[in-house]
Amino acid sequence: MWIKKVRGWELKESAATPEDVFRNRRRFLAGAAGAIIAPTLLACEKEADADAEVAAADPSAGLYPVPRNDRYKLDRELTPEADATSYNNYYEFGTSKNIVKAAQALPIRPWAVTIDGMVEKPLTLDIDDLLKQMPLEERLYRHRCVEAWSMAVPWSGFPLASLVALAKPTSDAKFLRFESFMMPEVAEGQSEPWYPWPYIEGVTLAEATNDLAFMVTGIYGKPAPKQNGAPLRLALPWKYGFKSAKGIQRITFTDKQPVGLWEAIQGAEYGFYANVNPAFAHPRWSQASERLLGSGERVDTQIYNGYGEFVAGLYPDQNDRRYFY
Repeated sequence: MWIKKVRGWELKESAATPEDVFRNRRRFLAGAAGAIIAPTLLACEKEADADAEVAAADPSAGLYPVPRNDRYKLDRELTPEADATSYNNYYEFGTSKNIVKAAQALPIRPWAVTIDGMVEKPLTLDIDDLLKQMPLEERLYRHRCVEAWSMAVPWSGFPLASLVALAKPTSDAKFLRFESFMMPEVAEGQSEPWYPWPYIEGVTLAEATNDLAFMVTGIYGKPAPKQNGAPLRLALPWKYGFKSAKGIQRITFTDKQPVGLWEAIQGAEYGFYANVNPAFAHPRWSQASERLLGSGERVDTQIYNGYGEFVAGLYPDQNDRRYFY
């Protein structure tokens, strides 16, 4: 005799919502105005509609969430998504932190990424074709801005080392130069003549192939929003945030050390390496502590932003200031 055990999460068929009621749920909500359940259902509808809009705007939406790599852990709570996606430096769209609305003008499809310079064969890839070739994963990283604020976020993307392997650099290549988009017709900040646009940043080949170096395509289990650098940005969690270029369209392998945008503007304050170190103050403020987005709490800054076990070996002298500004 077969006896079926009913699990706690199972429903009887008689308890299931009839198909005609489900398909007419909006009409049901309109007729049930004021009922306790209506606000909750309306919120669910709104969230579903928002997810549909994200999927329509970004063809990669179906790739997320991606598996988490548990090697990378945090010593603090994740920053609330609303704070991490609304407090942004992105000078292409203005000097304010509130650039969310302005950044939406950036078209992220089609989007091509060119890999050139000292490589076996230069190539240009559509961003979605690139994503298909890369091992996507999620990493929990701290992010430390040179302005002494910080956040902790779940980035999605792929190791920069995987892109280096795809590029097959020649033996003469020593650096990677990252170049962001140039679209002054949609990014008003790029019309300002005192900035040497487009945004440029660079790393050594040794830094690029370090385990921590990460190419970001998503955040909080979804495609990255435009204000956070979509569709492709860099994450170097042991360095100050200005090193993490956003909206990347070209990666050039070279034997010459790149000069980043902020280094070109004020080299005495923004250097090539820009590794986090509380012992070396910015010329205009201390780096000894940082403000956590979301809570506003101040915490002590850690050398290499707490990632010394991964990267300290890249830099021969911890007391040499040129590695830390």
